[in-house]
Amino acid sequence: MDEVHKKLLQRNRSSLVRDLEPAQLYDGLLERGVFTQDMLEEIQSAGTRREQARKLVQDLETRGSRAFPLFLVCLEETGQHSLAELLQSGAPAVQLQPATPNQVNLPVVQPLPLTLPIDVDKPRKDNVPVYPIQKPSPTPSPSPEGDYRRTRPPGRIRRDSIQSYKMDASPCGHCLIINNVEFEPESELSNRKGSNIDCEKLEKRFKALNFIVEVKTNLKQRQIKHVLSALCKKDHSQYDCCVVIMLSHGTEVSHNRFPGAVYGVDGQHVPVQHITNYLNGQHCPSLQGKPKLFFIQACGGGDRDTGFEVSPDEVEPSIGGADDQTDAIPMSSSSDSLSMSDEPDARATLPTPSDILVSYSTFPGYVSWRDTQSGSWYVETLDRILEENAATDDLVRMLMMVNHEVSQNSAKGLYKQMPGSFNFLRKLFHFQPQA
Repeated sequence: MDEVHKKLLQRNRSSLVRDLEPAQLYDGLLERGVFTQDMLEEIQSAGTRREQARKLVQDLETRGSRAFPLFLVCLEETGQHSLAELLQSGAPAVQLQPATPNQVNLPVVQPLPLTLPIDVDKPRKDNVPVYPIQKPSPTPSPSPEGDYRRTRPPGRIRRDSIQSYKMDASPCGHCLIINNVEFEPESELSNRKGSNIDCEKLEKRFKALNFIVEVKTNLKQRQIKHVLSALCKKDHSQYDCCVVIMLSHGTEVSHNRFPGAVYGVDGQHVPVQHITNYLNGQHCPSLQGKPKLFFIQACGGGDRDTGFEVSPDEVEPSIGGADDQTDAIPMSSSSDSLSMSDEPDARATLPTPSDILVSYSTFPGYVSWRDTQSGSWYVETLDRILEENAATDDLVRMLMMVNHEVSQNSAKGLYKQMPGSFNFLRKLFHFQPQA
């Protein structure tokens, strides 16, 4: 497909996903050879109307230069005139050229001599001639340019057949934000000036993404456990997702799954692996098979990353604020300071759960930077990426964008930060932006 047409589809993907009726297009797209029957069945298996529309538009970009004008024809034929006009506005006129006869190559059938099975590695004692068996060349699937997809060995998962999580409930789920700002003097932890800015951004953002948002401020360790336990005991059966956001000081702890821990305002920490356990499939049955997302704005340790030299072409230098602070606390020698005797819902010996993604503001062991005037690098970037891309891109792709942009920042012109995530999702995750 021409690059200008790809950009048109990408620029209008939000409107297409919202308004397109893909089921009305299938017959026309199949008849015109834009998609094969197998491809259409994969699109139909994507799930809801929105998910089918999203996959159709994404796959359309791979189907050659004739795919875009043929798509416009199908839109007009099915009465979806507003979308057709949207794609044609400001774009160069497209002329549909007739397909040339050599665009679809039919296989040549050649008769083969009938022979008995033989072992070609052994000499024959008779004079029966051996004819090599000619394998027919692969037949291209019909497409606007005669391109075809290589047949994959049976049993392999095709990249374009990965499904998306169901995300059509309204509201789509609960979002718990724990914002620890003011720490008790006995904790010997500094107050986290600027964290309220992060909290306000994320509260507004996840409400816009159709979540029920609950904010808890300045919680002690036991209170963190209590609100997580309460979230675990809710009935999530009518929802499709659950989100937990932790804004606090953090530290590096011993772990067997998810690294790191976050602090209560009393100076007692809760390991991230315990936090995720509250919502896993065993402890929260109504979230079984549903995505559980955790966003951790806290340090993973006390190390400061000064980075390494690269070519100037690799980076776009960005200097952090003059009042950057960290959320770092020295590494704890043990993760056992969280007593589990009164919380059987969060045993650390459970197997690694599925359908969980934990996004960290920084690499384990390193500090996470926060500007006292504009909030943390990670949350500021995450909020903007969600605003700009949640309607079109899946979560993992957006987190990669966050990783890249935060990595360009520098604190005091020297220190760097690298976010990352532990991804145990089984499907693509797309948020549900409200119109």
